Amino acid sequence: MLIRAGYEISIECQCETPLMALLSVHPSRAGDLCTPAVITSSGAAPLSASLDEFGNLRTRTIAPVGTLQLSTNFVIQDSGLPDEVALWADEVPVPQLPEEAVSFLLGSRYCETDRLSELAWSLFGNTPRGWRRVQAIVDYVHHRLTFGYPFARCTRTAFEGHEERVGVCRDFAHLAIALCRCMNIPARYATGYLGDICVPRVPAPMDFSAWFEVYLGGRWFTFDARHNRPRVGRILMARGRDAADCAITTTFGQSKLIGFQVTTDKVSRVSTAA
Repeated sequence: MLIRAGYEISIECQCETPLMALLSVHPSRAGDLCTPAVITSSGAAPLSASLDEFGNLRTRTIAPVGTLQLSTNFVIQDSGLPDEVALWADEVPVPQLPEEAVSFLLGSRYCETDRLSELAWSLFGNTPRGWRRVQAIVDYVHHRLTFGYPFARCTRTAFEGHEERVGVCRDFAHLAIALCRCMNIPARYATGYLGDICVPRVPAPMDFSAWFEVYLGGRWFTFDARHNRPRVGRILMARGRDAADCAITTTFGQSKLIGFQVTTDKVSRVSTAA
């Protein structure tokens, strides 16, 4: 399957402002690209790229006074298969976890394991271990929260989402991640493209999406508490402990987002046309 994806993002600054972005296709998908996923900038300052501590491709630049537009457009090869379901995948005992997974057991900015631990054990302590336990957590979060873009709030934590019972995809991911960590299952936040591919098209404007990954059976698996069904066509951009590690842009000064457009569509062939 071929997917054309990209974005146009416009940011307004009152003075020259350092900017950091996680808007590149994740290095793990670089081999799937059919056309270069080059980020272009309307600013005069160069773009520099490097890997961050989580293996994401980070871009840095200086936003000029006025408007900075960042954009990209690319075609990527995808398997066309839905997210894997592995009922056999069991939990790995904490002493046997590899170093790469241990840090994803800990509480983080948006995932307060200390405030949710008692609840998690009361709800899931008697569920079957492994995949079925994670699925039970996903089912709970999916039914506990009501999705809606008007509910978006960038400061909402997992505990607050649980109490308010509303949120957007990042809130679903944060709550599920926190509950998994409370049950000693490593869980990490993920963000990227997820188009309406092999599902009914949603009339709302396209956005980036958030989901999460858990470490079971010696590897990482994808779960999605918002949609709660295997989906086709995820294009990973960034992973981290939570949304604080995966912000699409971070500015070191005052700025305002004034334009935001994301596209993700299945296409029949590779074309240089936008």
